[in-house]
Amino acid sequence: MQNVQHGRYAGKEAKAVKRDRQYICIDLKSFYASVECVERGLDPMTTNLVVADSERTEKTICLAVSPSMKAKGVPGRCRVFEIPPGIRYIMATPRMQLYIDYSAEIYDIYLRYVSSEDIHVYSIDEVFMDVTDYLRLYHMNARDLASVIVRDIRERTGIPAAAGVGTNLYLAKIALDIIAKKAADFIGVLNEESYRRILWRHRPLTDFWRIGEGTVRRLARMGISTMEQVASADERALYKAFGVDAELLIDHAWGREPVTMADIKAYRPKMHSISNGQVLPRAYGYEEGVLIVKEMADVLCQELVDKSLVTDSITLHVSYERSAGKKSAHGTIRLPAATDMSRRIMEHAEVLYRRIVDAKTGIRRVSLSYNHVEPEMYCQYDIFSSPSKVEKERRLQKAVLDIKHRFGKNAVLRGMDFQDGATTIERNSQIGGHRSGA
Repeated sequence: MQNVQHGRYAGKEAKAVKRDRQYICIDLKSFYASVECVERGLDPMTTNLVVADSERTEKTICLAVSPSMKAKGVPGRCRVFEIPPGIRYIMATPRMQLYIDYSAEIYDIYLRYVSSEDIHVYSIDEVFMDVTDYLRLYHMNARDLASVIVRDIRERTGIPAAAGVGTNLYLAKIALDIIAKKAADFIGVLNEESYRRILWRHRPLTDFWRIGEGTVRRLARMGISTMEQVASADERALYKAFGVDAELLIDHAWGREPVTMADIKAYRPKMHSISNGQVLPRAYGYEEGVLIVKEMADVLCQELVDKSLVTDSITLHVSYERSAGKKSAHGTIRLPAATDMSRRIMEHAEVLYRRIVDAKTGIRRVSLSYNHVEPEMYCQYDIFSSPSKVEKERRLQKAVLDIKHRFGKNAVLRGMDFQDGATTIERNSQIGGHRSGA
């Protein structure tokens, strides 16, 4: 263990070297039940124990069952009466403060290896770690480091743990949820290639993170039952069925996840965003893409005005045609001041587009988000803006919006909406589009 020390200080020292990201997702196995076993001096892996309020009826839900019970086929969130009568077990009354104390102790173990800035606490019993910048320091790969941490947790607390290792957050989670369960050491490893090789035909789809029964039913109606089929499906059909959520579904089908630890740390719950995304009917050229982005920016500005909101930052995500084999373009630009002015926002959206997009590669998907959205009443003018001109433009935008509300979205259009490749008129005619807000 000599090489794995002082993790809380290691991050900044190692960040000089850039490399592909490596993530670890650690789950404390049947956490509440394992704690109760340890408190009784029993092994969680061999002891039959459930955590449930013994003073309630047999219809009460078990908060947790021990790994030994799960091995016998008992679900983790079953009702007491659903436990097969032939299984003898201990019933432990829940002790939430005790579980919190154990969780805090285990978090301190994480800090021996990784700085808090590289840890995201997902729940009381699960964390994500970005370990990229620590591997060279420890002379380990991510799998070895995960094994060391899991072993340390068991030795210090008695709590068994499992880990998933992946090249993005999603793959780390899937490696934990699906691969680690069948591994002798409870550690799973995935990258995009192995994910597609091993799990593309895996069933059921509900084993995959963020896919519930409702999603499965909608996919089944489309004849889809595997991630491979999601990946090869008509994207337009997926967006029609799932709206903006189709983007995440498609990314995950390919084993991709754009969100990083830095994104999670930068997130502020009180701040909101609105988004607009679309799948293009064909591969669009570079200048055609500019038109699409400006159209989408204008649509989102109408939404800002309609809801009396302003934004101070724009995020753009552009996916290329699949045959190009290139990673998506992603970037964010800050505005001089919070605004809802269509002209100003379109200008910055175009600047961002030209900054991040490859001019030689066809474009198939575009997503645009306005970040840090807040009420217009909190808007402060920058020193280069004339308040009177801003208010005049805002009144004009509201007048246009009123006409659209009364006579339809296509009642007032910009000249760019009539250019070859423009999609606004067609999208305005659709029932249900890809527009969404948060």
